[in-house]
Amino acid sequence: MNAFKAIPDTGTEAEQQAWAELNTQAERLRPLHLAELFRTDDQRFAGFNVAAGPLLLDYSKQRVDALALEKLFALADSADLRGWIGRLFNAETVNNTEQRSAMHWALRVPADTELKEPVEGVYSDVQSQLDRMAAMVDKIHSGQWRGMTGEVITDVVNIGVGGSDLGPLMVSRALNDFALKKAGFLGIHFASSMDGSQMAQLLQQLRPQNTLFIVSSKSFTTVDTLYNANTALAWLERSLGKCAGLMHCHFIGVSSKPDKMSEWGIHRENQLQIWDWVGGRYSLWSCIGLPIALRIGMKGFRQLLAGAHLMDEHFRAAPWESNLPVLMALIGVWNTNCLGINAHAILPYDGRLEKLPAYLEQLEMESNGKSVNRDGEQVQLHTCPVLWGEVGPNAQHAFYQLLHQGTEVVTCDFIAPALRYHEARHTADAEELVRQHELALANCLAQSRLLALGEAALEGEGELPHYKRYRGNQPSSTLLLKELSPVSLGAMIAAYENKVFAQAVIWGINPFDQWGVEMGKKIATETLSVIRGEDGPGALDSSTLGLIDFIKAQ
Repeated sequence: MNAFKAIPDTGTEAEQQAWAELNTQAERLRPLHLAELFRTDDQRFAGFNVAAGPLLLDYSKQRVDALALEKLFALADSADLRGWIGRLFNAETVNNTEQRSAMHWALRVPADTELKEPVEGVYSDVQSQLDRMAAMVDKIHSGQWRGMTGEVITDVVNIGVGGSDLGPLMVSRALNDFALKKAGFLGIHFASSMDGSQMAQLLQQLRPQNTLFIVSSKSFTTVDTLYNANTALAWLERSLGKCAGLMHCHFIGVSSKPDKMSEWGIHRENQLQIWDWVGGRYSLWSCIGLPIALRIGMKGFRQLLAGAHLMDEHFRAAPWESNLPVLMALIGVWNTNCLGINAHAILPYDGRLEKLPAYLEQLEMESNGKSVNRDGEQVQLHTCPVLWGEVGPNAQHAFYQLLHQGTEVVTCDFIAPALRYHEARHTADAEELVRQHELALANCLAQSRLLALGEAALEGEGELPHYKRYRGNQPSSTLLLKELSPVSLGAMIAAYENKVFAQAVIWGINPFDQWGVEMGKKIATETLSVIRGEDGPGALDSSTLGLIDFIKAQ
């Protein structure tokens, strides 16, 4: 691969000019410390924040100023970002390598919409599947869905991997406070690991008579998922016997391939559909989100969709200077391509968002972790940075030392709800819990302040010894939610999705394929045959052969 460039020599003349002007601004700002930017503008927050629906984005701790933002907006225009947003929402073929549109946004368009359908029947198809899902949810919640022996289903296991696992898992955990009381008897579990460890642990805890499995796979060929599903089926058959009613009572399928679901044995009335135009990591809004609906009910699930739709409409219409996802995207481009920062930490200050870093790792790195542009040529610019993260209070005791005093520059997203426990103030523990939430907020704001300002944030400390020095100048954004609710979470996830698309447009890459993942699966299948002794070693390298020899020797 060619060395990455500050100014590409491909693209339109307008794009090259925009990059050149941006890099001029980066050279101007690079020597300036964030503390200096705040000293010269004591009202800096006012000019560097934006609100959209239930979200507030503060990007005043980013190493940008008004002139740099102006040049970033010019870059967006030179890349025809507005036109690409139109193509996305008009269902044009934005996924060029698979010749597909990407219509995950259509999954959250409300039933009473006045928006024109980009493809005839797409909105009615989505609502039809949501209605089917609602009927299943009601049947399970009411205790009418029963196992083969007639016992009420008390536990549901979602079997999936990637987007079919991370999305439902993350949202279900995040919105556990909104779990329906009538669904309180229902245990919702997740199994994704191909080694069977999660499944083995679950099967030791559950009773076959009361357990329902959801097998979620867009293609219904994902090896990880089908192996776990086969293990679940064998477990049921050992206890309940092999009979026709077993599949009908204990399995639901979610896939874009109804024939493959039927071939595996899932009854048609137990099948829910998604479509080829839904990418796996964008699929929690579809019937892949069945575990979410089982947790918070269909009303809550539709509120999640409504929050995401609100953000989609904002993304489509808002000018760049007040467009929250576009600002997130442009700041990321600035940090990666102009300041040369290639690591980004996701730091939620709310334990309910413990799975958010992993979810965003997949969303961003699987989407924009590309080195080939839409024309099939090697990219000349860095694309997606490395994402990582942890719940903020835990991360403070893990890797914040590196953020504050290490040798690497890392950008951060601090995420927190402004309100928590306010709805329970009449309970005995409410005051203590509110105080704990205030403690989390104080740490969130203090850490971002110290990362930005360094020693300028410390008052009355005097001269510090060298081992206590804080350089600061670590850029971060803070994303506040009014409270963590279905609406605000939906809006936040959609904001990150739309950010990813905007960055892909500017980098000239396709965010909707993942061919690198597919090649890894193919090689794994070939290697499995060698491990099992079904095939000879072929052209395997000496390292792989040596490791296989060790495995067989055990």
